[in-house]
Amino acid sequence: MAGKLKLRAFDADDLQVISAATQDALVAIKDIGWFPDEKQLALVVNRFRWEAPADGDGAWSRTHAALVFHQVDTVRHVDMPLGEPDRILELLSVGVEPADAGKAVVLLRFAAHRTIRLEAPKLLCHLEDLGDPWPTRWRPDHPGTGVDAAG
Repeated sequence: MAGKLKLRAFDADDLQVISAATQDALVAIKDIGWFPDEKQLALVVNRFRWEAPADGDGAWSRTHAALVFHQVDTVRHVDMPLGEPDRILELLSVGVEPADAGKAVVLLRFAAHRTIRLEAPKLLCHLEDLGDPWPTRWRPDHPGTGVDAAG
């Protein structure tokens, strides 16, 4: 079985790896924290473990993970239900948007066209699994998109 992930991103290529590892992660609004004094945005997500094969009984696995962005100057969002702290969102991708020199712009895209946009002087992000994984029979799928969710 695959071990715990601990990844860092310093550029767009690194962030693609983190995006793949967090695709279809679930996160409650209350588990997204913006800490302006520390210039950090942190999310505690329920991550599907794409890197781990199903066990002998056909069960996949999920784990909690911390996704943290450092040196963040600005956080903006689109259609985030901030007044509903228990609302669960599905993270679809994490990517870099073209920006002016000396600035990194990161987009966290969620289902239902929800987005968090971060601006920082440079990209600095880490993802770290927390605790032990647990089994799940549900494997995310994206029918009709022409894209295999696992790859």
